[in-house]
Amino acid sequence: MIQFTDIVTNDYNKNMFDSFKQLKQLKELQNAIQKEEVTAERDGVRITMNGAFEVNEVSIEEGIANDRLQKLMKEVFNDAVKKAQQAIAGKFAAMQK
Repeated sequence: MIQFTDIVTNDYNKNMFDSFKQLKQLKELQNAIQKEEVTAERDGVRITMNGAFEVNEVSIEEGIANDRLQKLMKEVFNDAVKKAQQAIAGKFAAMQK
């Protein structure tokens, strides 16, 4: 005969197992995101950033005027952030399937 406590315990164990499984998947997703690398480039300015939004590389061609350089750096940095966000969203969507 099945008792109520057996049913509750089994459901609790299943839910706990599912939670641990989801936690493992989230950790794997976090690691994959941190390894993701995106590059944005425009008019001689290139920025490479990882999925943790850390800038790994900045490359600037010589001869860019200082006022132009400031604008380019802002634009390229923002492009890199958008690319990183899209990459993260893609990985998260893939995990949901």
